[in-house]
Amino acid sequence: MIFLMLISVLISVAASVGVQTTFAKYKNVDANCRMTGAEAAAHLLEANGVTNVRIEPCRGHLTDHYDPSANVIRLSESVYHSSGIAAIGVAMHEAGHAVQYAQDYAPVRLRSAIVGVTNFASGASYLMVLLGFLWGWTRLLDLGIILFCAVVFFQLVTLPVEFNASSRAMENMERSMLFEADELRVARKVLFAAAMTYVAAVAVSLLQLLRLLLMRGERR
Repeated sequence: MIFLMLISVLISVAASVGVQTTFAKYKNVDANCRMTGAEAAAHLLEANGVTNVRIEPCRGHLTDHYDPSANVIRLSESVYHSSGIAAIGVAMHEAGHAVQYAQDYAPVRLRSAIVGVTNFASGASYLMVLLGFLWGWTRLLDLGIILFCAVVFFQLVTLPVEFNASSRAMENMERSMLFEADELRVARKVLFAAAMTYVAAVAVSLLQLLRLLLMRGERR
């Protein structure tokens, strides 16, 4: 059990360090076109006929995200104002999410449909598992594990959403003819490192699920 926990921690740390160091390494590599992150996001939106999405700066480091409820792309200031190729890749990735919603991309539609259930399951599953173990209630423990499976499913659905957003970013960068080959390679490395954080999250959740199932088996 401890071994599985240790592996989970190592995977999470490795993914987080990977994206942080990759972005830091390339954040000062400016694109020759001098386009900023905000301009890059707007460029991708315009190329896909999306005109009703706002682009705003937000505080924090790598806090970039698309908010579908407000229809706003929020870019951290280090991305919004930067002409670094890493920042441009991140900005276009978030714009890719906005295009997904605009085009009713099936995986993002599924993720939106189950996000409410997942938010409930995320908190309730741990409580039920804990109480199930403490009180010896097998049915409560099983229900907690089932709810945790919903969390794992949500994370699995998230993978194609994130990879597709990165693919849209890279395709737009390549079609625009504004970026050189070495700049595209940098953007691809940054987006790959970011995608690995989601792969790591799935791996960690699967290990946690395995741990719960093993603990459940020992209760029999």
